[in-house]
Amino acid sequence: MAPIRTQWSRLIRFVASETSRVHIGQPVDPGLDVGIAAFEGKVIKAYEIVGSALDPAAQVTKNVLTVSKLLSPLSNEEVKVVRCLGLNYSDHAAEAKMAKPAFPILFYKPVTSLIGPLATVIIPRVAQPPKDHLPDYEVELVIVIGKPAKDVSEANALDYVLGYTGANDVSFRKHQLAVSQWGFSKSFDNTNPFGPCLVSNNVIADPQQVLLRATVNGVTVQDGTTAEQIFNVRQTVSFLSQGTTLEPGTIILTGTPKGVGFVKNPPAYLKDGDKMSVWLGNGIGTLVNDVKEEKASGYFGSKL
Repeated sequence: MAPIRTQWSRLIRFVASETSRVHIGQPVDPGLDVGIAAFEGKVIKAYEIVGSALDPAAQVTKNVLTVSKLLSPLSNEEVKVVRCLGLNYSDHAAEAKMAKPAFPILFYKPVTSLIGPLATVIIPRVAQPPKDHLPDYEVELVIVIGKPAKDVSEANALDYVLGYTGANDVSFRKHQLAVSQWGFSKSFDNTNPFGPCLVSNNVIADPQQVLLRATVNGVTVQDGTTAEQIFNVRQTVSFLSQGTTLEPGTIILTGTPKGVGFVKNPPAYLKDGDKMSVWLGNGIGTLVNDVKEEKASGYFGSKL
């Protein structure tokens, strides 16, 4: 099967100043990090794209719009399923003193966990206080599936990829490490920044050559490359498609490199007032998000 061919190279979703409506578009400046530009309040111009982000035939027009608010590249309605790999970088496995997995470690997230650029990551009451629950950052490359994929081979796996974007898989280590299934600790509302640019697979020919970096309060905490992945993108798409249809709009978070907070001595953790950024190369750009702790008023939930 032939690879997906998009008419766009980099896609963003945004509210336009001219219309106060949500649009998709291609940044006019091909080298602009739209996430940093949005954070700094700089003007971002984009050629309007007519059609759906998931439709490769969507056309880039000459109509230029101004970004009023930058959003995640796919809406929650467009995201079919959020699949995630854990412990998928050899350097991260080494720092955590864990054996490399023989098979991909898969967990799922609800779409309610996803937020966009400049949105606030909320530490829920069930994961407080932070010093005990260890909220943690994780910069990750995200695969976006563009056509139905089932039982695909590794050789053909990239033919089903629409493009790539970034994520910060904020994790809550107390809940995560207490059990074998990570779904609860990885699924809290408004905890997973996603974006900012969706870069076409036509632009990123080799997804194993993407640099990725995370900072907290201006200090670099992760600085890695997708070359360190234990299961590369081809292997991941092929494995997850065995016996299971990966529908268009499926997004796959592919794990994080070394540098996470909970393995440090003493452990580093996110707390109220922190500002995080994760950057991915090859045109994907930077997600900047602050951190807030949910207030306790009127809460009657379980204390774990």
